Amino acid sequence: MTDSSALDPEDRKIVTLARSARARNGVPEGAAVRDETGRTYVAGSVELPSLKLSALRTAVAMAVASGAKSLEAAAVVTEAESVTEEDRAAVRDLGGAGTPVLLAGVDGNVRTTVTAG
Repeated sequence: MTDSSALDPEDRKIVTLARSARARNGVPEGAAVRDETGRTYVAGSVELPSLKLSALRTAVAMAVASGAKSLEAAAVVTEAESVTEEDRAAVRDLGGAGTPVLLAGVDGNVRTTVTAG
Protein backbone atom coordinates (compact mmCIF):
# COMPACT_ATOMS: atom_id res chain seq x y z
CA MET A 1 0.00 0.00 0.00
CA THR A 2 1.19 3.52 -0.83
CA ASP A 3 1.00 6.18 1.88
CA SER A 4 -1.62 8.53 0.42
CA SER A 5 -0.38 11.41 2.57
CA ALA A 6 2.99 11.13 0.82
CA LEU A 7 1.43 11.66 -2.61
CA ASP A 8 2.05 14.77 -4.64
CA PRO A 9 -0.81 17.22 -3.87
CA GLU A 10 -2.04 17.06 -7.48
CA ASP A 11 -2.17 13.26 -7.35
CA ARG A 12 -3.95 13.37 -4.00
CA LYS A 13 -6.47 15.74 -5.61
CA ILE A 14 -7.38 13.32 -8.41
CA VAL A 15 -7.77 10.46 -5.93
CA THR A 16 -10.10 12.64 -3.83
CA LEU A 17 -12.10 13.65 -6.89
CA ALA A 18 -12.40 10.02 -8.01
CA ARG A 19 -13.57 8.97 -4.57
CA SER A 20 -16.13 11.78 -4.51
CA ALA A 21 -17.52 10.82 -7.92
CA ARG A 22 -17.98 7.22 -6.79
CA ALA A 23 -19.79 8.23 -3.61
CA ARG A 24 -21.88 11.02 -5.14
CA ASN A 25 -23.14 8.87 -8.01
CA GLY A 26 -23.48 5.62 -6.08
CA VAL A 27 -21.49 3.71 -8.69
CA PRO A 28 -18.91 0.93 -8.31
CA GLU A 29 -15.98 3.05 -9.52
CA GLY A 30 -14.89 6.66 -9.64
CA ALA A 31 -11.99 7.99 -11.67
CA ALA A 32 -10.18 11.19 -12.48
CA VAL A 33 -7.49 12.08 -14.98
CA ARG A 34 -5.25 15.15 -15.23
CA ASP A 35 -4.29 16.46 -18.66
CA GLU A 36 -1.16 18.25 -19.85
CA THR A 37 -2.53 21.65 -18.78
CA GLY A 38 -3.51 20.51 -15.29
CA ARG A 39 -7.23 20.27 -16.02
CA THR A 40 -9.01 17.35 -14.41
CA TYR A 41 -11.84 15.21 -15.71
CA VAL A 42 -13.90 13.18 -13.26
CA ALA A 43 -16.32 10.34 -13.97
CA GLY A 44 -18.13 7.37 -12.53
CA SER A 45 -18.72 4.03 -14.16
CA VAL A 46 -21.52 3.94 -16.75
CA GLU A 47 -24.01 1.05 -16.89
CA LEU A 48 -26.72 1.44 -19.50
CA PRO A 49 -28.37 -1.36 -21.43
CA SER A 50 -26.48 -0.30 -24.56
CA LEU A 51 -23.31 1.19 -23.03
CA LYS A 52 -21.00 -0.03 -20.30
CA LEU A 53 -17.84 1.90 -19.50
CA SER A 54 -15.50 1.81 -16.56
CA ALA A 55 -15.01 5.06 -14.69
CA LEU A 56 -11.45 5.39 -15.97
CA ARG A 57 -12.40 4.91 -19.62
CA THR A 58 -15.24 7.43 -19.15
CA ALA A 59 -12.83 10.00 -17.66
CA VAL A 60 -10.39 9.47 -20.54
CA ALA A 61 -13.24 9.90 -23.05
CA MET A 62 -14.27 13.14 -21.32
CA ALA A 63 -10.70 14.43 -21.55
CA VAL A 64 -10.48 13.59 -25.26
CA ALA A 65 -13.88 15.15 -25.94
CA SER A 66 -12.70 18.34 -24.18
CA GLY A 67 -9.58 18.61 -26.33
CA ALA A 68 -6.89 17.14 -24.06
CA LYS A 69 -3.75 16.21 -25.99
CA SER A 70 -2.14 14.04 -23.31
CA LEU A 71 -2.47 12.88 -19.71
CA GLU A 72 -0.13 13.44 -16.77
CA ALA A 73 -1.81 11.01 -14.37
CA ALA A 74 -4.94 8.98 -13.68
CA ALA A 75 -6.64 7.63 -10.57
CA VAL A 76 -9.36 5.08 -10.01
CA VAL A 77 -11.21 4.33 -6.78
CA THR A 78 -12.67 0.84 -6.75
CA GLU A 79 -13.03 -2.39 -4.85
CA ALA A 80 -11.15 -4.17 -7.65
CA GLU A 81 -7.67 -5.44 -6.86
CA SER A 82 -6.08 -4.28 -10.11
CA VAL A 83 -6.45 -1.90 -13.04
CA THR A 84 -7.81 -3.72 -16.08
CA GLU A 85 -5.82 -3.91 -19.29
CA GLU A 86 -8.67 -2.06 -21.07
CA ASP A 87 -8.38 0.84 -18.61
CA ARG A 88 -4.60 0.94 -18.89
CA ALA A 89 -4.92 0.91 -22.70
CA ALA A 90 -7.26 3.93 -22.66
CA VAL A 91 -4.81 5.87 -20.48
CA ARG A 92 -1.90 4.72 -22.66
CA ASP A 93 -3.70 5.87 -25.84
CA LEU A 94 -3.81 9.45 -24.60
CA GLY A 95 -1.00 9.65 -22.07
CA GLY A 96 1.60 7.19 -23.23
CA ALA A 97 3.00 4.04 -21.64
CA GLY A 98 4.63 5.82 -18.70
CA THR A 99 1.51 7.57 -17.42
CA PRO A 100 0.96 6.65 -13.76
CA VAL A 101 -2.38 5.14 -12.76
CA LEU A 102 -3.14 5.31 -9.04
CA LEU A 103 -5.35 2.50 -7.77
CA ALA A 104 -7.16 3.37 -4.55
CA GLY A 105 -9.61 1.49 -2.40
CA VAL A 106 -13.03 2.88 -1.57
CA ASP A 107 -11.50 4.46 1.55
CA GLY A 108 -9.32 6.61 -0.72
CA ASN A 109 -6.06 4.98 0.30
CA VAL A 110 -3.83 4.31 -2.68
CA ARG A 111 -3.01 0.61 -2.83
CA THR A 112 -0.66 0.70 -5.77
CA THR A 113 0.54 2.76 -8.71
CA VAL A 114 1.00 1.15 -12.08
CA THR A 115 1.92 2.60 -15.44
CA ALA A 116 -0.36 2.59 -18.43
CA GLY A 117 2.26 0.64 -20.38
